[in-house]
Amino acid sequence: MTTGAPTPTYPARPRRSRLRTFLPLGVAAWLVLEIWLLTVVAGASSGFVVFLLLLAGFVLGGAVIKKAGRRAFQNLNEALQRGGTPQRGGGNGLLMLGGLLLMIPGLISDAVGLLLLVPPVQKALSRSAERTFDRKLREAAPGSFGDAFQQARIHRPDGKVVQGEVVRDDEPRGDAPQGPRPPLTR
Repeated sequence: MTTGAPTPTYPARPRRSRLRTFLPLGVAAWLVLEIWLLTVVAGASSGFVVFLLLLAGFVLGGAVIKKAGRRAFQNLNEALQRGGTPQRGGGNGLLMLGGLLLMIPGLISDAVGLLLLVPPVQKALSRSAERTFDRKLREAAPGSFGDAFQQARIHRPDGKVVQGEVVRDDEPRGDAPQGPRPPLTR
């Protein structure tokens, strides 16, 4: 028996999340279903009716996004005039998402967009999303997105920012001259 070079062992790749696995398949299935449904409606009525439906969805979505944007800007303006911070929530994000879904061509996206315009649905989704977001932040491991989000919320009391670079003296660089560095000047 001959012994050769040992086979290198590689660390196991982390498992791919279910979301990353099935999201592309879900988007592809959604697109195929949207196209199929548009052809069914066009066959039952006419292509002009489908065009009018898509146009109406686009115009309605634009109006919803415009209204939600104005309301969000008005809330921000009022909060800044009061000297406080803008209130959390308000449903503007879900209104804008509903408007965006209305603007995307397709009947299923229009139905979901119209559903997002209903206030009880907005409140239920908003509460659910907030609970999920808070839970994910609590579960976040150090070095993850949640940890970075927590760190980004730390404010310096003096507000100063010092620009510079990290210089390691223990590792000489090949292109840099050896010796002490001159002090940083402004």
